[in-house]
Amino acid sequence: MLEHDIWWQVYPLGAVGAPIRGEVGEPSHRLRRLEPWLDYVVELGCNGLLLNPIFASVSHGYDTLDHYRVDPRLGDDSDLDHLIGECKARGLNVVLDGVFNHVSRSHPFVTERPDLIAWDGDEPRAWEGHGDLVELDHSNPAVADLTVDVMCHWLRRGISGWRLDVAYAVPTAFWRDVAARVRAEFPDVIFIGEVIHGDYVGFIEESTLTTLTQYELWKAIWSALKDTNLWELAHAIDRHAEFCSHFIPQTFVGNHDVTRIATLVGPRLAPVAAAILMSLPGAPSVYYGDEQGFTGTKREQFAGDDEVRPALPDSPADLSPLGEGIHREYQNLIGFRRRHPWLSTATVEVTSKSNEALTYRCTSGQRWCDVRVDLERASVSLIADDEAIDVG
Repeated sequence: MLEHDIWWQVYPLGAVGAPIRGEVGEPSHRLRRLEPWLDYVVELGCNGLLLNPIFASVSHGYDTLDHYRVDPRLGDDSDLDHLIGECKARGLNVVLDGVFNHVSRSHPFVTERPDLIAWDGDEPRAWEGHGDLVELDHSNPAVADLTVDVMCHWLRRGISGWRLDVAYAVPTAFWRDVAARVRAEFPDVIFIGEVIHGDYVGFIEESTLTTLTQYELWKAIWSALKDTNLWELAHAIDRHAEFCSHFIPQTFVGNHDVTRIATLVGPRLAPVAAAILMSLPGAPSVYYGDEQGFTGTKREQFAGDDEVRPALPDSPADLSPLGEGIHREYQNLIGFRRRHPWLSTATVEVTSKSNEALTYRCTSGQRWCDVRVDLERASVSLIADDEAIDVG
């Protein structure tokens, strides 16, 4: 299934306008605000909805309080069941964000199940210096039991897979054990590990996860376009080709943790970034709003993520007309990808490179696609078999 997936990634708490800090009370059924966007997702060309955290938490979703309960700021189980049903009716697979490395310091485990928590002396171990997040003890088999149970609970409700937050911080043996047990009931489940850097191939082989986040390619795309240095992108594509010979990487030019692509490279080059993404092998995702040219800067400070996790309008009809141009480019590119699904598992080779121009060829058996990136003209041409499209 992975080779046919193109996800629309959404940060639900932001997208539906939920307060990130401060609200406590009865469920507010905001999750249903995503329903008017599902036809838009299909028309864009995506066939999956990748949701960032939806479980009960203190603030931003990654400080989990209860893995079995929908965050009351989003609603309750009935709201999630409804959303999954509406997605299935449109052929959209749903992937949820699982935070199994750490929990909120306020989680009941800290006092009621301290055996599940990692400790430094008398204090819960803080994750990467964040005092409000405490690590789970992955050496305790009960933590693996919990993770398997949570995953299967929601898979039985109709989701297709899991994004695994900070997967790089969890022992690969833990993931290998969990994945095997979950696959025993759900053999087609998708596991997307969040891995920033390191030995991608080794991580996949040791963890047996389906895929991981290809941050190397993300960085090279925006950096090469911003600095007019396509040598950097050529190097990253060569490395990407090696990764692709072992697994299908999860590719992107934007997500909930990074500055928007239109901010990084500007509106003129944002479609170029999208064209590179959609022409390279991998399983691509589109971060909500990137296809409309949304801007926003990630800042290393309190509330520094808020700008890249904005609320959506009530419906696509309320979007600004300023995004129509890049939206059409995304539709054309995703349509091209859909007509050439073999690109997800293709072999890619750089054929020429300079600071301002780059060409590469993707092949699979007798099928081929030639891509030319021209930064001087801010354009990309894609020629595959008997079809050609131009971006920019």
